[in-house]
Amino acid sequence: MFRRDPFGHVIFIKKFLISSIGWFTWRRYATINHVKIEGGEILQSLPEHNVLFVSNHQTYFADVIAMLHVFCAAKNGRSNSLKNPFYLMRPKHDTYFVAAEETMKKGWLPRVFAYVGSVSIQRTWRDGNQDVKRKVRMDDLTNIGIALENGWLINFPQGTTKVYAPGRRGVALLVKKYNPVVVPVVIDGFRRAFNKKGLLLKKKGVTLTVRFKPPMQFDGSENADEVLADIMKAIEQSPEYRWEAAGTK
Repeated sequence: MFRRDPFGHVIFIKKFLISSIGWFTWRRYATINHVKIEGGEILQSLPEHNVLFVSNHQTYFADVIAMLHVFCAAKNGRSNSLKNPFYLMRPKHDTYFVAAEETMKKGWLPRVFAYVGSVSIQRTWRDGNQDVKRKVRMDDLTNIGIALENGWLINFPQGTTKVYAPGRRGVALLVKKYNPVVVPVVIDGFRRAFNKKGLLLKKKGVTLTVRFKPPMQFDGSENADEVLADIMKAIEQSPEYRWEAAGTK
């Protein structure tokens, strides 16, 4: 009952928190709005460890909560549907997500999410409202490696909710260092449905899309810039997608 994850968090408590968050938010994703899952069958064939999900980012928490719903549903045999919330009775607890350390310390609710599975890192380019330049904290890389070794990890390469922001090179270094299975995810609708933090509803009746693409293949010969470029293209945030979007306006 008191078994702990590699970060010292009690797994029983983690499961309780994931299930509670799931039950509290389920209506937002299944009835008030609607999550449309594409490619969810890919989750069934993934290994239990060393899987890195790379995704664009639209809110602080709603994106992650949606993925937790999808992962829990997939664990219980529901690849592309959140219709039956009883999948929350058997939550997937070995899922982690990379988040800015400063974000996860702002209030009690972020601290709850941190317990659920946050791998909190010190951003190298931003400190509060100030632009900075600092080296990667080695403990952060170690913790990310621990998370990958023990389960699935969600990473938002842009490190911001700003659309078409450039990707951060750190995600490419992670791929080269740990050689995980890399699954691109493209999400949409969350910015319209929720506020920036992703905790308050802003609009009802929005289709929230979570689209999983086939795992990417890297053989180790690519340099970090090539890996990052491929990832940004896969999550549809590379320059050509910006130009394409601008051309449709």
